[in-house]
Formats: sequence, C-alpha cells, structure tokens
Amino acid sequence: MELTMEDLPSMPLEEWAATKETLHRFEQIVGKIRLASSPRRNHWWHVPFRLTGTGITTRPMGVVDGNPLFTVDFDFVRHRLTARTEEGREASFPLAGHSVASFYREVLAALDSLGVHVEIARPYPYDLPDAARPFAEDTEHAAYDPFWANRYWRVLGRVGGVLEEFAAGYSGKTSPVHHFWHTFDIAVTRFGGGAVRHPEEAGPLIREAYSEEVVSFGFWFGDESVPEPAFYSYTAPEPEGLTGAPLPDGAEWLDGAHGHLALLRYGRARAAADPRAAVLSFYQAAYEAGAPLLGWDTAGLACPDGVTDPDDKLRSNWWQT
Repeated sequence: MELTMEDLPSMPLEEWAATKETLHRFEQIVGKIRLASSPRRNHWWHVPFRLTGTGITTRPMGVVDGNPLFTVDFDFVRHRLTARTEEGREASFPLAGHSVASFYREVLAALDSLGVHVEIARPYPYDLPDAARPFAEDTEHAAYDPFWANRYWRVLGRVGGVLEEFAAGYSGKTSPVHHFWHTFDIAVTRFGGGAVRHPEEAGPLIREAYSEEVVSFGFWFGDESVPEPAFYSYTAPEPEGLTGAPLPDGAEWLDGAHGHLALLRYGRARAAADPRAAVLSFYQAAYEAGAPLLGWDTAGLACPDGVTDPDDKLRSNWWQT
C-alpha cells in the first residue's frame, strides 16, 4: 500500500475550525455516555471511540449500568447519529443543524426512546475553554459542514490504517488504535512494563493512563499551540537525552506543556514521495529515541510483519491456501 497526497487530503485547520469545535463537543457528549455505561478498563481503554467503515462508534455498552446493550455511532458519510439496542431497535437523527445544546437534548431523547437511561456525571466539556458551561446551555457552537466532517473521517481512517500497521511491529503490551474524544486525536500506545508512580495531585486520569512506561504515537488535527494537523510521539516518563536522538528530515522535537513531542507536520508528510513510509519512518525513529533510554528490550519486543513465531517457515501466507 502506498498513500498519496490524494489519500491524505488537505486539512487546513482554519478552513473547518468552527465545525471541528462543534463536532468535538458532540463527541464529548457521546464519549461521556460511553464513560458512564461501560466497565472500567486499565489505562482508560474503555473510554475512546473506535473507527468503523463510515465513522466512529462507542462499541457495545450498557448492561453493567442496568441498561440494555446499546451502541451510539457517528456516520460521517450519511451525516447521522444512530443509537441501537441489541434487540434491533434504533433511533437516528441528522448531525447538521444542531447546536451543542440541541444535540445534547436529542441524544438523550433518542436513548430514552429506546429504553436507555444514562446519567452523565458531569455534563460539561472536558479541558476546553468553555469547560464551565453545561452542554445544555451551549448554543454558541452550532456549525456542522458535511464536507469537512466527511474529510475529517477520511483522514481518521487513513491515519488509523497506518497506526494499525505500525502497531503490528511490537509484540509487547499495546493499546488498541483508538480515537480519544477528550483530546480529539487518534493514537496507539506501546507499554514497556515498568511501573510509574505519580503524586496524588497528578489526578486520576494521568495516574492511570501513565501507570507504566509508555511510548505513544498518534495524530491530531491542530490546536492553538500547533495550528495545523500533525503526527506526534512522546515518551513517558521522558528520559534524559530524548531530544538528542535524530528524527527523519522534516520532523522536529517540540517543547510541550508536559514534556517534549516528536512532531511531523501533516503538510510535510503529504509532500513526501511516499507519505505512508514517511509516517512509519517517523514513528519508528521516535520509538527508537525513547524506548532504549527507558531500558526496553527493543530487539526482543520487535514483531516484524506482525509475526512472533521464530520459525520463518510459518511466515508463509498459509491463510491463502
């Protein structure tokens, strides 16, 4: 597979900022439903969305909270939100034409019509400038451009495929490739096994997410600090000397709020002769920068082509016979 510039379409932040801000809050509402209706998993892996063929899904949830088994899916091809129960009942409505406040009411009404009753513990945005305003009162964010929503999905799908390919090269503990609704990024994380203790004041999110040594890899659509999409990687806890490691041409080390990020800007990746190879090379370089400094056995954890069996004979395409 070779990605081209057409496969990674232009995604200038300024062109879809209003849609992005509204959609981010839509996803936080549904994400908080996921948080309230699913059993807790290590490192908060129960919280993020997963990709589907036309958008993103909460995955099945319920039962543990007394509700029937249900899912909530965003469809960025047909531009609808659909809730379904295990009995086949469903409720659906268009994504366009809603403010955050009306979307919030519509989601809860759709679930209620299916016999699903969810109480969001804190129905406010998480870590956004309007975090003190309830979803139910946000009539400011009301932009939904189907063109940019679909393009956002296309980029997610392409990047998700590259992350899946990169994830296959590691035989240690690895997260799923998942889309985080609080930070609006897509990521996969490799764990080395070393325990990390954080002070109480770090908060439950940080203490659980980073309770082990990690090197994480992802992509986000830009923000105030980096106003353009970018591929990224970070090592936590950050070892001394990390930023002295080389990165491929076009990539850079960026001083972030919680340490250093390895960064490959989306435009640089798109301009490469082979964008997929450029991104994979960037992720590998970032991994080789951080993991050895944490003392990981990178050779022993390598998993070429997704194969752990040491017998090369078993690398043949037996599933095609």
